[in-house]
Amino acid sequence: MADSVKSLSVGYNPMNGRDFFTSGEFITGQISLELSSKCKIKALCVKLKGKAEVKWTEYYGKVSVTYYSKDKYFSIKQDIIQDGEGNNVEKGSHVYPFTFHIPAGNLPSSFQRQCGKIRYSLEAVLSRSMRVATKAKAIFTLTHKADLNSDPLLRTPQQSILDKKMNVFSSGTVGMDVNIQRTGFYQGEGIKVVASIQNRSSRDIRPKYCLYLKHSYFAKKKRKVKTKEILKEVGDVIPPSAGQTVTRIITIPPDTCASILNCNIIKVEYRLRVSLDVKYALDPTIKFPIVILPALQEPIEGEHPPASPSFSGFTNPYYPGN
Repeated sequence: MADSVKSLSVGYNPMNGRDFFTSGEFITGQISLELSSKCKIKALCVKLKGKAEVKWTEYYGKVSVTYYSKDKYFSIKQDIIQDGEGNNVEKGSHVYPFTFHIPAGNLPSSFQRQCGKIRYSLEAVLSRSMRVATKAKAIFTLTHKADLNSDPLLRTPQQSILDKKMNVFSSGTVGMDVNIQRTGFYQGEGIKVVASIQNRSSRDIRPKYCLYLKHSYFAKKKRKVKTKEILKEVGDVIPPSAGQTVTRIITIPPDTCASILNCNIIKVEYRLRVSLDVKYALDPTIKFPIVILPALQEPIEGEHPPASPSFSGFTNPYYPGN
């Protein structure tokens, strides 16, 4: 018997001209149903869903272990056609609008990688007697709301001092006193790095800069970490027995994924690594945790952090490790 349902789809409308949403906002959309003939429908509903999921496999000799975990944030159902046996729908195209209120709260941003995802979706489900339900899905992007001006810890300056004695192929010491103006930065923004460098060794040295990310996945008390360098830059030579204060702007690429620090099973973290390139020696290195915020946020007002520390936008901003 021919199926009278030619197509079923679900879609959403952009919010104020932008194709992403944040927690607490409304999302509107419509279900489109096309029938080739009159059809008896038992029920039609649409669901708003949010969840995080991780999965990866590790091999121990001939034994493989799959690690899996899931966090469900919400699943909200809205009936378009109430469950029943007498819902006759005529042949042709039908459009059913709907509106959902995305739950307010500390929802993590959308994320998609090989080992894990944070996904928000709309799902339409059409039910008929004696048939498998017909489904359609639309994925939408949710961006975590983080305000640099209201999260004092994100505005806290960072400083680190390092002195190292050379050995084997070099003599003397090298040192650096490095500071950055705060901890949180927007996508596309420049990080101002000021380094006071002392070269008391017998060799030329160069300052090096690297912004890298860490993806962490958690399941069954196991943690899987993947790191990737985002950008690398090298400064000018500082000769032996010399000292310089070097200022460099490290620009965060606009398409860099924002930090995710408020999900139990997925974390996206960043580090800024400042090191001294010393030939034939282990490079002295300083690392700063960096929080990257979505570019949708308002411009920053001033550069001086408030007095009392707190971190309301995220949880556990500095996960232990490198």
